[in-house]
Amino acid sequence: MKDLKDKIQTLCIFREFLKDPVISALRDFLESPANSAYAEFVAKLYNSNGGNLSEYVKALCEDSENIYVKTAGKGEAVPEYMTSALKSELQVLQQISELSKDKLCEKLECPENLPDFATEKLNLTDLYLHRAENIGKYGYGIYAKNRMFYVDGENRIVPVLHPDKTDLSDLIDYRRERQTVLDNTKALLHNKPAANILLTGDAGTGKSSTVKAVVNALWCEGLRIIEIRKDQLRAIPKILDELSENPLKFILFIDDLSFLKDDDSFNALKAVLEGSVTGKPKNVVIYATSNRRHIINEKLSDREGDDVHRNDTMQEQLSLSERFGIHVSFYKPNKETYLNIVHHLAEISGISMDFSELDLLAERFALERGGRSARLARHFIDGLLSK
Repeated sequence: MKDLKDKIQTLCIFREFLKDPVISALRDFLESPANSAYAEFVAKLYNSNGGNLSEYVKALCEDSENIYVKTAGKGEAVPEYMTSALKSELQVLQQISELSKDKLCEKLECPENLPDFATEKLNLTDLYLHRAENIGKYGYGIYAKNRMFYVDGENRIVPVLHPDKTDLSDLIDYRRERQTVLDNTKALLHNKPAANILLTGDAGTGKSSTVKAVVNALWCEGLRIIEIRKDQLRAIPKILDELSENPLKFILFIDDLSFLKDDDSFNALKAVLEGSVTGKPKNVVIYATSNRRHIINEKLSDREGDDVHRNDTMQEQLSLSERFGIHVSFYKPNKETYLNIVHHLAEISGISMDFSELDLLAERFALERGGRSARLARHFIDGLLSK
């Protein structure tokens, strides 16, 4: 056990593990074996993942933002001495992952009264090298296990703990629109030219759901999404710099985009889309949704104003939407499409009702709310389920 403690102290590539609460508690126990120190270690393990030491060590390795994966992620050759150090340290971590209660407690008094934990056989070296060789699919750090992120109040990228699970099969009709987004995103994943996309159209037609469903379909291939609010657009250059050397592919997502006439954020986004000193990295695309194709809220008086160069002003207002390489338009569903959506949602929700009665109720629900949409269809079905 003392030999293992000394090996842990010499970790270099995985040096940050020394500050990990579970590994730190294990080190304390190995330093001074005692029943209380053992219980402290197991308590930390229980609170971290329920008590599986092998899986915990594996997850630590996968999440580590160490120099080895960062170098591999940038596509640079990893020095042989660093690879050798990595393999040596993985053997130490392998040894930790195979520890058991019996091994740790063999010299303690009354070990039968102490809590147990789980371990399993893993080949950490093979698992880790496989992930490193396919780093563009797996990623590392916070991007290893999370697919959806948002930008917080301090402009940090933070994982969404409960991501939207919309599946492409959940979306009815709008096949052509959905395929356009899917094809462009696949081009990004395959390192082909991919365009920024503006999705416009009526509220509740599935613009945002389409983007999130595409991410859910492709995240195992190395796709991630980061949602940014309109008031955070000035942080985009910093975010792009942070993502530029990441091996994964990213959608920077702006939902419900619109600007007032004199909004400063307008020029910030326009510069990022095209013409900025900071170029957009090839592993990032910007997808935005808007209920307005022209994005800027415009009054009739704006067209009749006293601006000497009124046409130039109008062109300036249109220029943002023109900087998106692809426009996808979503329109309100007609009656047939709306009812198709209702039927599909009813089926997957386990609602067994005669279609004629279901259609009558769905149409009445839509008329009472001023029109049909995919969102209203979802609300209608949720209302039936609540009863």
